[in-house]
Amino acid sequence: AWGQWRGWERGVTHIDLVSPRLRTLEGTQLAWSPSTKKPINAEAVVLPLVADSNAFKAWLPSVKGKVVLISQNPTSGRPDKNWEEFATKDGLAKFKADKAKDASAWRDRMAKTGLNARTLALAIEKAGAAAIIINNWSAGWGVDKVFGANTTKIPTVDLSVEDYGLVFRLAESGSKPKLNITSESKELGLVPTENTLAEIKGTEKPNEYVMLSAHFDSWDAASGATDNGSGTIMMMETMRILKKFYPNPKRTILVGHWSSEEQGLNGSRAFTEDHPEIVSNIQALFNQDNGTGRVMSLSGQGFAKAKDFIPRWLAAVPDTIRNQIRTSFPGSPSGGGSDNASFAAAGAPGLSLSSTSWDYGVYTWHTNRDTYDKLVFDEIRSNAILAAILVYMACEDPERFTHEKAPLPTNPRTGAPGVWPTPVKANRKGGVN
Repeated sequence: AWGQWRGWERGVTHIDLVSPRLRTLEGTQLAWSPSTKKPINAEAVVLPLVADSNAFKAWLPSVKGKVVLISQNPTSGRPDKNWEEFATKDGLAKFKADKAKDASAWRDRMAKTGLNARTLALAIEKAGAAAIIINNWSAGWGVDKVFGANTTKIPTVDLSVEDYGLVFRLAESGSKPKLNITSESKELGLVPTENTLAEIKGTEKPNEYVMLSAHFDSWDAASGATDNGSGTIMMMETMRILKKFYPNPKRTILVGHWSSEEQGLNGSRAFTEDHPEIVSNIQALFNQDNGTGRVMSLSGQGFAKAKDFIPRWLAAVPDTIRNQIRTSFPGSPSGGGSDNASFAAAGAPGLSLSSTSWDYGVYTWHTNRDTYDKLVFDEIRSNAILAAILVYMACEDPERFTHEKAPLPTNPRTGAPGVWPTPVKANRKGGVN
């Protein structure tokens, strides 16, 4: 174990609109949301447009015992692509103008409270509200992004764009909608946080390492299938292939399935802190963490001599896989986003096997639809073949991949020289504040 984290177990979420009509709504509690002691039956109200923060403070007592909606109601529940395909030219222009106007008006409504999203939720909780409802629409059909709750005593629930819009409109029109909410969860106290590692020991250079990397944790509104179950499956299959066909590698092969990536790369950061003897001797690390698709790009991540190694390793990959991969050298180091960044910041060649989209950003990344049925197993299989060959070539290479860094390009916005990312310390006791 490298640390501890606040343990929390999701239970049942069930939400009904009971007045002025009856409808079961689609929604789920946010991660780490407090549990309802008993079902909530309460009127839903919308964050009002107030003159200023003093007017907001004067309004706050009115939320006692109510459910408060604190997100913008999206202008349309149709994705932009749908408007672009079917709307007239004038209709599309009007939609875009309305969307921009609505977003600006909501930002103004939020600003007048004098609070941000986090402090707003806490202020409403402190004022005695029964629950908070948000909508974090992912701008696609049926998808919301579901993260963590800011509240500590009352539940925070995400409603689908369709049902959030319904309740929002009813409240805004004075229909006084009432909701029944059950949102059960269990606090588990501080629990150990662990990475999962496996090794095939090297025979000639056992203290040099070729690493496979994927994070094992996920947000829990769905199954985490493409973020990052697909990466985990790929690395497990890669290790199976290597163990069967390359059981005696020249360099040691390590695979890291990292925890707490979603909370800030903490598992991989802890590993780089705890094992400098490995980090300083990494020949290459191959990380995969952007969906189920086939690998389409591979950068040198800012390492000066990457072009002397990666194309040579890729030459052994079948044309059907290799010819789809764009390379860039020396590239720039990842500043964050996934676990290879932890290694790059520590000075080791953490390479990202970047995949084609399959609409990952909209439909599966951190959403309630990141489920098993979204996996494309033929593409995961292709990625495992690619990774196995890259690992084999990196292990067999008689030369050591130098950790020399290339000069980084000038920042186009500031004109300042590029700066290599610096290591960030792992949070080893999380979720407690």
